[in-house]
Amino acid sequence: MLPSDPVLTVLLCAAAYVAGSVLFALPVCQLWKLPDPRAQGSGNPGATNVYRTGGWPPALVTLALDAAKGWLPVWLAHAAGLSVMVQAVVALCAVTGHMIPIFYRFKGGKGVATALGAGLALAPITTLMMAAIWMLVIWRWRISALASLVAIVSGPLISAFIEPETLPLFGLLALLIVVRHRNNLIRLAQGREAGL
Repeated sequence: MLPSDPVLTVLLCAAAYVAGSVLFALPVCQLWKLPDPRAQGSGNPGATNVYRTGGWPPALVTLALDAAKGWLPVWLAHAAGLSVMVQAVVALCAVTGHMIPIFYRFKGGKGVATALGAGLALAPITTLMMAAIWMLVIWRWRISALASLVAIVSGPLISAFIEPETLPLFGLLALLIVVRHRNNLIRLAQGREAGL
C-alpha cells in the first residue's frame, strides 16, 4: 500500500461529499412522475419513501444510485493505493454528504444506502452480513427503520471479528445513522412507526 497522498485525499473527500449531496430519490421521482419523497412518510429522501409512492422499480433505482455514490469514491481511494483509514474517511464524507447535502440546504436523508455502497467497497464481507441482517428483519417485521437500525448497530460487532481494521468506520456510521433515526426510534418505542 502506497503512503497516503494528502492532496489526493482532500480531493477525494471533497468529491465524496459532493457526490453524497446528490439525493437521487428526487430526480428518480421526477422521472417516474411521483410525489416528492420528502413529503411522504418520514420525509426521508430515500428508497423506502420512493417505494411507498412508486413501488419497487423506482425504489431499486434510487437504492442503486445512492449506494453507487458511496461505493465509487471509496473504490477510487482504494484504486489509488490510499490507506484503509483514508478510505474510511472518504466513506464518511460520502455518507455525510447524503445526510447534510450542500445542494438541498443541508437537509438530507439518513445515509443507509450510501453507507451500504461505501461499505461494499471497503469491507464487503461485513457489509454483506449486515445486508443479510437487514433482509431478515424486514422479512419478519416489515419496518424499514427497524431493519436499518438493527443492521447498522450490528456493523461494529461484525467488523470487530471479520474486518477489524474497519471497526472505526462502522462505529462512526452506526453513531451517525442511529442519531439520524432518532425520530424513528421514538415512533418505534410508541408503536407508531410505519411499515412497508
